[in-house]
Amino acid sequence: MISNWSAGAGRASGSLWRSAPVTYGLIALCCTLFAIGPAAGLNPAYGSGDALLAAQRAYFHRWGVVPAELFEGSARAALTPATALFVHGSWVHLLGNMLFLYVFGVLTEERMGRVQFTFFYLGCGYLALLGYAAANSGSDQSLVGASGAISAVLGAFLYLFPGARVTSLLPFLFFLPLRFPAWVVLPFWAALQWVAAGQASRGPGVAYLAHLVGFGLGFAFAWVRFGRATRVKAAPAPAPEGENQP
Repeated sequence: MISNWSAGAGRASGSLWRSAPVTYGLIALCCTLFAIGPAAGLNPAYGSGDALLAAQRAYFHRWGVVPAELFEGSARAALTPATALFVHGSWVHLLGNMLFLYVFGVLTEERMGRVQFTFFYLGCGYLALLGYAAANSGSDQSLVGASGAISAVLGAFLYLFPGARVTSLLPFLFFLPLRFPAWVVLPFWAALQWVAAGQASRGPGVAYLAHLVGFGLGFAFAWVRFGRATRVKAAPAPAPEGENQP
């Protein structure tokens, strides 16, 4: 998602698990479903070669969002913006999303609470994919991934922790690690998504519009729900850098 950016949680691992069980549960669920599904290539039941490719296409079509089918009134299709949040297309796709869910989800869940964070994640993720599907209603290609929901987490994180130090590795500066506050990093990321969405070709690819919708929903939710009094200026310790594929 974001080009090698991360923020610090400043907690021991045991404490993190107790304070953010939903975040860790989502990560475990997504990784498990990916490992046993056809995209990972680890399950021999799906075969290999052309058989594996066919299984992958069928799997994505069944559990992913197909915009052309979503608004036809089918109950199954109406559920796909929720099921697609737990399906990923490749190892890079999965690991990039899960890293950012870990980095930004832990503190966000801790602030929101477990139940509220669960409904926030699922609701914003559903609406983000729904928004993308509405803008690409003629497409018959499947859209999968948790990027919309994770973008919502980023939006909420920006509002709740605007001063948190975010470590970035910038390719044009020879990957020199630099630290910036979230209020610099995350709006810059959102601007990149806006530019990329405007240049994207028709049909699915990287769902930049879903990122933008999710980010906006997450920020708006945190703004309305928590107000200015709950904002935190900083989070001290850095976490590992991540991948850039949503």
